[in-house]
Amino acid sequence: MARIFITGSSDGLGQAAAKILSEQGHNVFLHARNSQRASQAQAAIPKAQGVIIGDLSTVADLKKLAADANKAGPFDAIVHNAGLGLSTNGEKTADGVAQIFAVNSMAPFVLTALMDKPRRLLYVSSGLHQGGDASLEDVGWNNRQFVPSQAYNDTKMHNVLLAKAVAKRWPDVQSSALDPGWVKTKLGGSSAPGSLDPPAKMIAAYAAGNSVAGDKSGIYLNPGGVGSPHDATEKAEKQDRLLKIYEEISGVSLPA
Repeated sequence: MARIFITGSSDGLGQAAAKILSEQGHNVFLHARNSQRASQAQAAIPKAQGVIIGDLSTVADLKKLAADANKAGPFDAIVHNAGLGLSTNGEKTADGVAQIFAVNSMAPFVLTALMDKPRRLLYVSSGLHQGGDASLEDVGWNNRQFVPSQAYNDTKMHNVLLAKAVAKRWPDVQSSALDPGWVKTKLGGSSAPGSLDPPAKMIAAYAAGNSVAGDKSGIYLNPGGVGSPHDATEKAEKQDRLLKIYEEISGVSLPA
């Protein structure tokens, strides 16, 4: 049985995937941003091994979360699922960047860099990454007028770039991105046409090492199986540039 950590698993897609895995007998650790949500998450998935609490919006909080997660690990698989949607208004974090960039984009990088390497990494992206800004200019929204939809699309493109960058640098780790489709979650909204079940099963299969990706790394998964992401995400110079931006903002570097 695998040992698995899923961020953003106090509700929605992360919780649905965690439930499947825990019922299969895997050792699943949940994540919640505060103690109240942690209690709710544990009650929803009583078979989970525990809940690791931590905010994802600042580098200081991420360092603590990574340290706490490493104490609970090591993990066979880590799923970076947590994310903010379109309800954000460009609020800045203590690190001086838009909160949606901090949580959706930079947090997966910092946790990847600071946590012990798992065998498998999965970054939950979105088909909306196709509308992301591939220029990678002003990713923290410090100099341009904040547009929630564009900010979200940008971060989802970053998730794919990060997955592919990690796959290239860590050949001993399977690293991929997933577009779950438009599904009924707090983020997706009640009008979404899809249900949680198919993408939750895809996440669970990948985390357990049984996905359609096989043992291939740098794969972009979607509801149809293996898909094709935005062309820019395949470019090494874009991947390298994003890692450099993360390092400059966070002060954290991806280990060799």
